[in-house]
Amino acid sequence: MGGSETYAAELTRELESTDRVTATAYLSASGAGFSRGIPERVIPGLSSGHSALGRIGLLASVAARSRPIRASMADADVVHFPFTVPLPRPRREAGFVQTLHDVQHLDLPELFTGSELLYRRLFYDGPAARADVVLTISEYARQRMLALLNLNPDRVRVAPLGVDTSSYIPNHGPRRDFVLYPARGWPHKNHARLIEAMELVRRERPSLQLVLTGGDLDRLGSVPAWVDRRGLVPGEELRSLYREASALVFPSLYEGFGLPPIEAMASGCPVAASNGTSIPEVCGDAAVLFDPNDPAEIARGILEAIDRSAELSLKGLDRARALTWQRCRDVHVQAYEDAASFARARSAARRR
Repeated sequence: MGGSETYAAELTRELESTDRVTATAYLSASGAGFSRGIPERVIPGLSSGHSALGRIGLLASVAARSRPIRASMADADVVHFPFTVPLPRPRREAGFVQTLHDVQHLDLPELFTGSELLYRRLFYDGPAARADVVLTISEYARQRMLALLNLNPDRVRVAPLGVDTSSYIPNHGPRRDFVLYPARGWPHKNHARLIEAMELVRRERPSLQLVLTGGDLDRLGSVPAWVDRRGLVPGEELRSLYREASALVFPSLYEGFGLPPIEAMASGCPVAASNGTSIPEVCGDAAVLFDPNDPAEIARGILEAIDRSAELSLKGLDRARALTWQRCRDVHVQAYEDAASFARARSAARRR
């Protein structure tokens, strides 16, 4: 799973553990079993996909079933869309909470097609202006939303993502001769500059390899023989890679949060990461930061992280322990309570 899916799954686990709200997850048939805690309600007949065509198909199938879906939510005080797109639109009597993970499409529009930009304007930007509460995942993302979408600051809340440290086994001993980068092959993930940087690193450490995981890595085209392009891997394999890698490198150009650095830290893996967007906020002083636009800087960061492995391993564990899913849940619960209050006030105003 990517960061957005991990966030939503962990939220279902945490919501089950609080008595302040009673929550139900609504899913398509392909998502059945996604919830890790709260009850599920499966809506049959919904098609989906990651492509623009697949998303349009999903929107059409939701629209066709909007009336019975809304009816099934009739008792809800609040409807929350953790995957941003608010379909079907909630009843006016219900509070509306939207998670907007970032506004990359406004900061880096050149990385998106015209249809992708239109999709995000319609289903990200417009609904954010109407939501009772907008949740986002870093203070950096919040500030960009306030600057670019003119939202009410009181209604935009930060719920930093977390890591379940009990699911990771820290390794403070020997590590294998590879650097790990788990990321989809999207342009802002910056794989091309990373491979240039690794060419420089290998002049000093010729045995060091690069392991890539994540979807869409075929977009990278031909890669050197020392690049191990594994694609999508099971969670246990990724955790094993975190434990074994000489370092995690995270050269992304844009992140609303970025989970891999703190997952690596929970494993005792030293981290070298970009010095831009939300990444310094997430990593604190537990990572070596570099300019992701300069391959020589990326190479310096990788080598420094490996050299400081013992120190960064301990700092990283402390940082990972500070970022909990419980804290993320508590911000959500407060947002739900506030959204319900706003909805009641709206209903009372209409009756007057």
